[in-house]
Amino acid sequence: MTSVLVALAACAVAAGGGSTAVGATPHSLSAIDHVVVIYEENHSFDNLYGGWEGVNGLANADAAHTTQVSQAGAPFSCLLQNDVNLTSPSPLATTCNDSRTSSPFQSAFTNKPFAIDNYIAPTDTTCPAPGAFAAHGVAKGSGLAGGCTEDLVHRYYQEQYQLDGGKQDRYVTGSDVVGLSMGTYNTRSLPIYQYLHQDGHPHYAIADNLFQGAFGGSFLNHQWLIAAATPAFPNPPSGLRSVIDANGMPASSPLYAATGPVADKAVTATCAQATAAGKPDVGCGDYAVNTTQPPYQPYSPGTPAANLLPPQHQTTIGDELSSAGVGWAWYSGGWSNADGDVGAPGWSNGTAPLAANASSSAPCPNPGANPKAMWPNCADKLFQFHHQPFSYFANYAPGTSARAAHLRDEAEFQSLLGDSASSCQLKPVSFVKPIGAENEHPGYTGETQGSDHLVNLLKSIEGSSCAKNTMVVVTYDEFGGAWDHVPPPGQGATAGPHDKWGPGTRIPALIVSPGLRGDYVVDHTEHDTTSILATIEHRYGLAPLGSRDAAVPDLGSVFAAHSPSDETGGSAG
Repeated sequence: MTSVLVALAACAVAAGGGSTAVGATPHSLSAIDHVVVIYEENHSFDNLYGGWEGVNGLANADAAHTTQVSQAGAPFSCLLQNDVNLTSPSPLATTCNDSRTSSPFQSAFTNKPFAIDNYIAPTDTTCPAPGAFAAHGVAKGSGLAGGCTEDLVHRYYQEQYQLDGGKQDRYVTGSDVVGLSMGTYNTRSLPIYQYLHQDGHPHYAIADNLFQGAFGGSFLNHQWLIAAATPAFPNPPSGLRSVIDANGMPASSPLYAATGPVADKAVTATCAQATAAGKPDVGCGDYAVNTTQPPYQPYSPGTPAANLLPPQHQTTIGDELSSAGVGWAWYSGGWSNADGDVGAPGWSNGTAPLAANASSSAPCPNPGANPKAMWPNCADKLFQFHHQPFSYFANYAPGTSARAAHLRDEAEFQSLLGDSASSCQLKPVSFVKPIGAENEHPGYTGETQGSDHLVNLLKSIEGSSCAKNTMVVVTYDEFGGAWDHVPPPGQGATAGPHDKWGPGTRIPALIVSPGLRGDYVVDHTEHDTTSILATIEHRYGLAPLGSRDAAVPDLGSVFAAHSPSDETGGSAG
């Protein structure tokens, strides 16, 4: 089947850079002219979509992959909490006492998943000011509205410990937020769920078996989204080098005591150190796996030059698309401001910096700009530099024509859609990366705000002439530190494409597309983040970037999926 799709795609590209292949059926990738990837932030499947009808969700979670255990392997009685809105005896009354650790604790939560929105509502004033960091959240009544929680650790080595070889039972022990990692959201209260259950909603699929491409956080998974590879950092500064203990952990946490010297840094442990610790297979050498800043502007103001990731030279999906003559772009919220693209779509910093004499050392006029930002790189306070994967590659360095053509602002994406009466101006492939305030990331935004923005994006696409031949893939870069009950490929006895870098925890995935075999279908095919690459590769006749995207199924599997029976009593749409 794949070879047929590749052949059809090659004909389509040759005939017009992405037009529908002659004789295409409505149930295949070859009928798709535009692929739009909306890349959200930091939720596991069970955390967000676990209550969607027909999926392998919370109702299917067995005790063996749910009950959390201590460092010694003993099940907890309770869930320790340190988010200021979840602690006991205040503000929540104590209902559970746990004496199975060296430090007994009180809690309002037993050892099982719980609904976050039962305690922190979307309207609660628990969000920090933009750009501020609250280690354990913001107490109700002292923050901004939005129902934010504290942020959860989501890092390379910690996640491997949390997965515990597919047992899924050390998310709590390996986390800085302990019990919050077992929190879930009421799926049916999410704006995206409600939108897709309204009359006249677009046909959509839930892919309930898609895993994040690499272990850990956003930086690494963005790299795997575009290159299916972990970036190299040869001879990194010693201050960036991780050190792991005998359990593969690089740090202690409230319920975990490191067994030796540790350091939780951006770059992998040396292979000699990992081998000496008895963990030679968790990833080692000269690789950047946790948040590392790009070599070019925009990057986090004040980052020492030695700590910037050296320019990367691997082939990306963008390179392959350009070589094949297929149009594409990465549209990021806040990009024009951050990149200093004065006057471009999305720019909001006027025509000159605040200083009387315009200079590169003058501050930015927009009060929403990062206070350390200097003209013209006027990044928003919630612009995330490590969410811009192409900015790490030499082919997209400042001043290159490729950067100007392909790294664009989300505001431009919206302008290309038009309405149902105008012609579709979308490129064949679009990646859309919302800015921090709108990307669903715990800690600095609430879930509802991000879901609202997602709904608005989908409405814009579906209300345009692009909708008739556009596949929209909505997924999340990684788990955000939240538990999921399904073991990833390569963990324990779970089969499937994998390597030393991943895949990691299961994440939500939603596909809106014409040609589905019902208004709502569930695709149980095993995928990971690189399945997005495989989808683009198969549609446009491109070679795989690595061994993983060569092995995984593409998302064309949704066209063979069927509507599920609604065992929970809700409507399928």
